[in-house]
Amino acid sequence: MMDEFRKLAIVGAFGTMIIAGLAGCSSISSDHVDCNVVKIQTESGRSDAEIASAVGGSVADVQKCHGAETSGNKTSNDAVPSPY
Repeated sequence: MMDEFRKLAIVGAFGTMIIAGLAGCSSISSDHVDCNVVKIQTESGRSDAEIASAVGGSVADVQKCHGAETSGNKTSNDAVPSPY
């Protein structure tokens, strides 16, 4: 009886690991690219196609990173309050 429970536990653990592994692989293949990497690569003179190939994304995803900054700071001057 104990051997049956042990086998069931092993099969259950193995099944859980397979499901967790499949869920992890699907999160790796998202269409999101790191815009910081795109910015650095653009500054070094690489084209959008070269960057897309290097980061494993599409050219359209790379081009989305060229938009306006969305961090909340419109310019670097906003970090220091103006005395006027």
